[in-house]
Amino acid sequence: MGEAPMFYVENLKDRVSNGFNLRFKGFETSIDVGDKTFVIGSNNNDSISSIEVQIYDKSRGKWVIPTVLGTEPKRYEGHSAILLNEDRIMVITWGSTPDDCIWFLEVDTEYVKQQKKALGTEVIAWSKGVRGDAEKPVVISGPSGVGKGTLINMLMKEFPTMFGFSVSHTTRAPRSIEKNGVHYHFTERSIMEKDIKDGKFLEFASVHGNLYGTSIEAVEAVADSGKRCILDIDVQGAKSVRASSLDAVFIFISPPSMAKLEERLHLRGTETEEQIQKRLRNAKAEIEQGKSLGIFDHILCNDHLEKCYDNLKKLLGLDGTTPTNPKPSSKGINLPSKHAASKINNKILVKSETLGSGNPSKNSIVLDVSLLKGGAPGRTRGLNVFAVDPNPFSDCLNGIHKLS
Repeated sequence: MGEAPMFYVENLKDRVSNGFNLRFKGFETSIDVGDKTFVIGSNNNDSISSIEVQIYDKSRGKWVIPTVLGTEPKRYEGHSAILLNEDRIMVITWGSTPDDCIWFLEVDTEYVKQQKKALGTEVIAWSKGVRGDAEKPVVISGPSGVGKGTLINMLMKEFPTMFGFSVSHTTRAPRSIEKNGVHYHFTERSIMEKDIKDGKFLEFASVHGNLYGTSIEAVEAVADSGKRCILDIDVQGAKSVRASSLDAVFIFISPPSMAKLEERLHLRGTETEEQIQKRLRNAKAEIEQGKSLGIFDHILCNDHLEKCYDNLKKLLGLDGTTPTNPKPSSKGINLPSKHAASKINNKILVKSETLGSGNPSKNSIVLDVSLLKGGAPGRTRGLNVFAVDPNPFSDCLNGIHKLS
């Protein structure tokens, strides 16, 4: 079992090569991944510590400043770092809040590989670690007039604490009654274009000269609140989400026939005949794509509203039974103020750095990383936390019990 405490890096070659001063103001940890050494250091400024990462490429004998994606951890006293696989490093911060102390530095995940190719530079990405899992988001699509909005409203009314909507981003100006963060996240075009380029959006579109889109962070925020996210988007948006890293349930709502759909659009009485015909042309294309492109997991025919709603609930496990899907824990992780991390198989033992006997202290814990899901540019979920039996004669990785 190899330990990975905080330590100072003193033996790397050419620490000031390429004009980079690798001496951080705080402290450093060093992790080897293949032919690269990732130096994770702190910079302290007005009592705010932030993490910075620099890379020593041993094959070329050069230091590299990578492009950093995601939001890195801030406001901490120190950190430990330990290699999980060959694609990510777990960073455990000291002096952070309990819900903000576990982070993952992705160095060679699929997302990082994609961004390296797109940007043409060395890339790393931060992802916040979260206890427990979250229910899969639900993507619901269908042509205008098919009744998907009505079905979603019925779902929200019957299960008000179970589902939530992600708040979309837009570059247009807010209207008088609209509130930022409630109706939309209103943002500048240059900011949204950069976030799209950095892979932070699941889908986006340009409408009348303005950008609209669903960010990964908006979906993660719904999951953080303990709710299941519903995305009401068109087929093109669903296609983009399907191609992303988001693990979701995709449902297409189809009309019983084009004639029935036309009848419903006329009954709404909200559009001109020209607008109705345009919607019907778009609907025909959406229905063909929805049934043929392999985007959707389920196709529901809305021939009868109550019957379609019952079928929707069955697909979501809500047909009269108590939902059993796991929800993210609202509790954080209380770590020793200063600690070292040791890894064996898929478990990380975190124990006080001040121990002299080598035995785990009563506040030592084990982090189970065998069921991790997700990752940058969103959260890394599936982290399980266990307390260690303080008995010094017990096997520290067998004498554990799960923390609720």
